[in-house]
Amino acid sequence: MRRHELTDESWAVIEPLLAPPRMGRPVRDRRQVVNGILWKLSTGAAWRDLPERYGPWKTVYERFRRWSADGTWDRLLAHVQQHCDAVGSVDWTVVCVDSTTVRAHQHAAGARKGGSGPGEAIGRSRGGLTTKIHLACDGQGRPLAFTITAGNVNDCTQFEQVMARIRVGRSGPGRPRTRPEQVAADKGYSSTKIRSYLRRRGIKAAIPERIDQINGRIRRGEGRCRLDRAAYRRRNLVERCFNKLKHNKALATRYDKLARHYQALVTIACLRLWLP
Repeated sequence: MRRHELTDESWAVIEPLLAPPRMGRPVRDRRQVVNGILWKLSTGAAWRDLPERYGPWKTVYERFRRWSADGTWDRLLAHVQQHCDAVGSVDWTVVCVDSTTVRAHQHAAGARKGGSGPGEAIGRSRGGLTTKIHLACDGQGRPLAFTITAGNVNDCTQFEQVMARIRVGRSGPGRPRTRPEQVAADKGYSSTKIRSYLRRRGIKAAIPERIDQINGRIRRGEGRCRLDRAAYRRRNLVERCFNKLKHNKALATRYDKLARHYQALVTIACLRLWLP
């Protein structure tokens, strides 16, 4: 087993959801294919440069493309999160939300449909062509949900979408778990709309106010919002999560033209952080 490959314990968790078809010609070993995809994720190299030990590169790429289109990676991530929640290893005391910007390589531009516009989650910002990952992680710094947008999209516009994607299923009967006790975020998420959204859902907000909001409260004779500093100090968990995700070179720089392929790579990287 090499550095980027799945351990026996990790493979045992996801193997049941990658069952081969019952009919048809024999398929290539699924673990070998997944390890090839993980090699691509970790190195950021071109598919054509895939080492021979993982089989033909076209086979690995076609399997990645098929599983990206049919939602296999999303189901794997949801399955592993559900398993972790069932054993009580998901920390719901605080969820941290933030975003990170990823530089898009020149190879990522020029998609056939829609070009390098918002449809493929590539936008032009101060750093050039960029993509932004908006993410929420639990109290242990493991990703619960994310969205990807063009790099020029404001962080606060994606807050509700990210929170809506937090759905960790129960091992038995009952609705999926969707609400943490608190949400910690920086001043970029300090808006009346976001605070009202959290209040309606019964979630405490550990979000500091901007100076203009504080001055406005003073002029109106209102008191300042109380900030749970202990919860806010845990916001660095999401920064650590981004650092771990960007250890994968295919995420630290975007090479994929299609947004669904890049989103699948982000999902796989999140899955690896949950696997034992």
